[in-house]
Amino acid sequence: MVFYNFLIKYRFWLGLLAFALAIWVNISSGFWPSFILYFAGFIAIASHFFIGPMRLIQGPMEAGNIEEVEKILATIWFPNLLYKPVRSTYFTILGNLAMMKQDFTTAEKHLKKSSELGSAMPEAEGSNKLQLGMMAMQRGDLKQGESYLRAAIRAGIPDKESEAVAFLGMCQILMNKREFRAAKEFFRKAKACKPKTQQVIDQVKEIEKYISRMPG
Repeated sequence: MVFYNFLIKYRFWLGLLAFALAIWVNISSGFWPSFILYFAGFIAIASHFFIGPMRLIQGPMEAGNIEEVEKILATIWFPNLLYKPVRSTYFTILGNLAMMKQDFTTAEKHLKKSSELGSAMPEAEGSNKLQLGMMAMQRGDLKQGESYLRAAIRAGIPDKESEAVAFLGMCQILMNKREFRAAKEFFRKAKACKPKTQQVIDQVKEIEKYISRMPG
């Protein structure tokens, strides 16, 4: 695994080295003896630009080493060349990093790019749209927020905690639209998720004060 990560990290430079050796072998011994070096160099450089070093991000992300994640992302010089699902993941990570820094404008820009590209994993697409929906609600755009939250729920959300957040968001939007019966249904779904995060529990308690008084 360490050797494989080394190859991923340095494959661009290893590819250049392979090309340099291929040229030397080509001059000294002819093309066919150098072919394997040309081929290896091409594969190394092409994979650097089309796949990138995204595999290297998992460890630092799990360890909370954001600086290392940013260093790895900085080695992606031309993100538009990345294979589409990889590019989607790249913009999702950039969006999440921007959210950590409270830079919601940049976060929304990157997450929208990721959402437009789509994801190989429906759960990732659901999480993306959930984040976009919550940001739209924060700036008061309830129509856009509802659209994103419904799309997130359709795509599937990977954990019950986030699912509860999506249902509570829909509940608040529908309460605002005075669609009380639908709001109550989403509130029931949110409670059924049995959220454990204190912030989400507090939100459930706050909405519960008003939901029972509503008609429908």
